[in-house]
Amino acid sequence: MAFQNLHVVDHPLIKHKLSIMREKETGSKDFRQLLEEIAMLMCYEVTRDIPVVDVEIETPVSKMIAQKVDGKKMAIIPILRAGLGMVDGILTLVPVAKVGHIGLYRDPDTHLPVEYYCKLPFDIEDRYIIVCDPMLATGGSASDAITMLKGRGCKQIKLLCLVAAPEGVQKMLEDHPDVEVYTAALDEKLNDHKYIVPGLGDAGDRLFGTK
Repeated sequence: MAFQNLHVVDHPLIKHKLSIMREKETGSKDFRQLLEEIAMLMCYEVTRDIPVVDVEIETPVSKMIAQKVDGKKMAIIPILRAGLGMVDGILTLVPVAKVGHIGLYRDPDTHLPVEYYCKLPFDIEDRYIIVCDPMLATGGSASDAITMLKGRGCKQIKLLCLVAAPEGVQKMLEDHPDVEVYTAALDEKLNDHKYIVPGLGDAGDRLFGTK
């Protein structure tokens, strides 16, 4: 199945690390570390189109024209709580990025997202934004978070997830066709409980050791 707004980052190292994360025996410590590492590796692709400008620098040998990022401000917006596990990996590559937080939970009866927290950098509308959530299942939480950001004037938004279901990608395509989705894997489907199959279980619970 092909989606015009979807990028599957299928580097061998990412595949390897994701396979370990999927195993039910993998504990929280390893799960956290692997999620951070995959987020860092995927950030390399997500930021590929950040513009650069020519600047003059001086090496120990001579002056030259080099390229640096064009002063573009970045913001990382994890969707609480599982999205927190992706932040440090991205900050490893972009340590000057600002970090906001959006809190949404899925109602167990309606399966719809409910907002309970939102704290963003003051100049969020001027920033290049990466929204982070490991699991793109129904797509409801990610779509609502991006709607919130657009309501605050944000225009340059990308969604970074670990595992996606076709239903969630389709939801994103319908609601936000201008937002590119980056994932490490496009899985088979959602089950009756709206969990991704084969997936990796509840990312938040596995990340923090809760049930």
